[in-house]
Amino acid sequence: MRPTLSWTPTGVSAPCTAEVTDVVRVVGGGGVVVLSGAGLSTESGIPDYRGADGTLTRHLPMTHQEFLSSEEGRRRYWARSHLGWVTFSRARPNAGHRAVAALQRSGHVTGVITQNVDGLHQAAGSDGVVELHGSLGRVVCLDCGHNSSRWQLEQRLRAANPDFHADVTRVNPDGDVDLPDELVRTFRLVPCTACGIGRLKPDVVFFGDSVPRARVERCRDLVERARALLVLGSSLAVMSGLRFVRQAAKANIPVLIVNRGETRGDEHAMVRVDRPLGSALTELVERLDGTATLDARTG
Repeated sequence: MRPTLSWTPTGVSAPCTAEVTDVVRVVGGGGVVVLSGAGLSTESGIPDYRGADGTLTRHLPMTHQEFLSSEEGRRRYWARSHLGWVTFSRARPNAGHRAVAALQRSGHVTGVITQNVDGLHQAAGSDGVVELHGSLGRVVCLDCGHNSSRWQLEQRLRAANPDFHADVTRVNPDGDVDLPDELVRTFRLVPCTACGIGRLKPDVVFFGDSVPRARVERCRDLVERARALLVLGSSLAVMSGLRFVRQAAKANIPVLIVNRGETRGDEHAMVRVDRPLGSALTELVERLDGTATLDARTG
């Protein structure tokens, strides 16, 4: 039977603090499931959508419907993503990712659900990560279903577009960059290597698409068996992540939130900490009496 804490959600947001004392107390009991968002990766140089410097104010991400219905939409996505991949793929885990991996190794964290598509949890050493929105490191054919590596696709795109380049100063959260339309029009797409004609798509859930049911159920099972849910760097603005917070609160499973700024799940939180993720999580690891240790070799 899952051990429970003496806490009942009140529907009123918990006071916001910069202290991690209550987080230490709860995480120290183990059985914690992490739900991470884009705010955890900003210290690795990948911006988020909705933070203080979020990109939604100046950049509209690709939607599922546009990608499926428009060759020009696919061309625009792949042209922008091709140039963004160089910067995106060079991102390395930061102190926050390493702290989560340390907490998993020590047994305090029993599961990791991430809304991010950057693979940085795994690069930091976390195991069994559920990638809620998929991964930019994988590619799927929309016509035959063949899966392949993004690195292989990038080699083919470079060969098909040897003179395609632009000055890139900032990458967006979904791994692409902003480009002028006249440059996009010169970009050549490549088909699936398995069927020879198929349309290629990154193995991610675009805006307007749904997370596969089996993946959602896997996350629900992790939360159901958790002693606490620790939300890291997510505004919980979309239902794909918020539903797990609501699930935990309904089951009287304590919800802890560490994030810069308010979130849509604050009313369900037992503890809310407003601090940079790297420093807060490093302190959390250090205060757990040495039972969780950071691995300096990762990242």
